[in-house]
Amino acid sequence: MEEDVSVTAEQNENAAANETIDLRRDYEESGVGEVLDQLDRELIGLKPVKTRLCEIAALLLVERARKRLGLVNEAPTLHMSFTGNPGTGKTTVAMRMANILHRLGYVRRGQLVSVTRDDLVGQYIGHTAPKTKEVLKKAMGGVLFIDEAYYLYRPENERDYGQESIEILLQVMENQREDLVVILAGYSDRMDKFFTANPGFRSRIAHHIDFPDYSDGELLQIADKMLDHQNYYLSPEAKVALADYIEKRRQQPHFSNARSIRNALDRARLRQANRLFAHTGGALTANQLSEITAEDILASRVFKVAAESQNQ
Repeated sequence: MEEDVSVTAEQNENAAANETIDLRRDYEESGVGEVLDQLDRELIGLKPVKTRLCEIAALLLVERARKRLGLVNEAPTLHMSFTGNPGTGKTTVAMRMANILHRLGYVRRGQLVSVTRDDLVGQYIGHTAPKTKEVLKKAMGGVLFIDEAYYLYRPENERDYGQESIEILLQVMENQREDLVVILAGYSDRMDKFFTANPGFRSRIAHHIDFPDYSDGELLQIADKMLDHQNYYLSPEAKVALADYIEKRRQQPHFSNARSIRNALDRARLRQANRLFAHTGGALTANQLSEITAEDILASRVFKVAAESQNQ
């Protein structure tokens, strides 16, 4: 009887060892490829980021396959750090990452809860813990995205309550990592200082992804895409003017990559609307209502500031 049990156990082990998993089919059936393709269409450039996401997706697929074959004892650490300047697509990538994690079964829900310090840290004693725990409760089962995470730590202020929030976050990131993924985001240099001051975070972060600034050419492509989405377009002269605008705006303070381009286009549309309202004496065609001209771009204060700076 004991011999029969031993033989059966050995047969089961051999069967498990010979079981196979088709990773390519898993990839297609999970829909992860669709998410990555959508991200590639949505975001211009960012090749290093997109490559890293593909690598992480491959790792997660392999880990899932290993778990199904009994080769994994615990879930991988999935907390991440996204570093880079504003307007480089960090929030959009975080949303797609939440979708990927959900499709592969690493989180119960594909939701992304995006917060800043104000959502986590209270203004008086006893206020921070309930705020932080409420955010964590809302994000549980998905992804918590903490933008400008370094503002949680303010050592210069002895009465600051950010450290209390940090301690709660660290505990949850460790003890409930199978039900919550935390992504910290912010400027590269400030995040480095933050991790140095809070080594508990660095030890819990598995993936560090740096988001490069967009090139001038990429920002021009982004502008075209933004306008096309709203049924506007740049005249040839306006495209030349916008290229000049991008070069000059990059040299001025508070430049935020795609975010700055979006703001510039919003103001150009405002000027276009006022131009059409003030100077048109008859019915307007669809082209007139859709075309952004060089005049709409060149009226920007950016050109005036650049000229004043050059004359100094």
